[in-house]
Amino acid sequence: MSPLNIPAWRGFPLRERLRARYPGLPVRIHNDAVCVAIGEHWLGAGRGHDNVLGMVVSTGVGGGLMLGGRLVNGASGNAGHIGHVIVEPGGPPCGCGGRGCLEAVARGPGLVAWAREQGWRPVGADATGVELTEDARRGDPVAGAAMRRAGRALGIAIASATHLCDLEVAAIGGGLSQAGRLLFDPLEEAFGEHARMEFARRLRIVPAELGQTAGLVGAAALVYAQDRYWSAG
Repeated sequence: MSPLNIPAWRGFPLRERLRARYPGLPVRIHNDAVCVAIGEHWLGAGRGHDNVLGMVVSTGVGGGLMLGGRLVNGASGNAGHIGHVIVEPGGPPCGCGGRGCLEAVARGPGLVAWAREQGWRPVGADATGVELTEDARRGDPVAGAAMRRAGRALGIAIASATHLCDLEVAAIGGGLSQAGRLLFDPLEEAFGEHARMEFARRLRIVPAELGQTAGLVGAAALVYAQDRYWSAG
């Protein structure tokens, strides 16, 4: 394992440890956002559709792609990694080493840092995206601006993704997606501005139907529906 946003787990041999602990059982590990895409395609908002983008917007921003009814892994298993689409050239630095990535703009900790720079003063010292969202609901102007910033960045990235992949559904999960219309209204506004091709404008953008369990359902599908969702060794 080498997750970008959880340094303590980088290089940890999780699959090997689990195989040793549960001999004879299949052990399958995939990116959490890919599992959200699988879960939503299997039993959630993407059920019955062949071309689905699943996203997680939380500590990081990740994604997974279902095209033609099949999971797309790509050359290294990272296909659909929408968090590193550039939405703000020359924008804030990202953990990947780039600047202006969707993840750098829209992930929870990045939004909190941006809001602090703009003068937001949370009650607690260890502010989170949850507190930022709550302040936005209470009408705090800086917190509200942070939600609009995230939503618009997501809308731009999703417009790019559907122009490239001709998607039917984009299902968004993760902690920040719980902000509801605070996030989805500016997202849909920006998507409408940037998705100009007729086929792209047919995309439905929805919260993950399975909510916070979408990734767990997708992980289960790696075993229980392996013929559709598992092709790695």
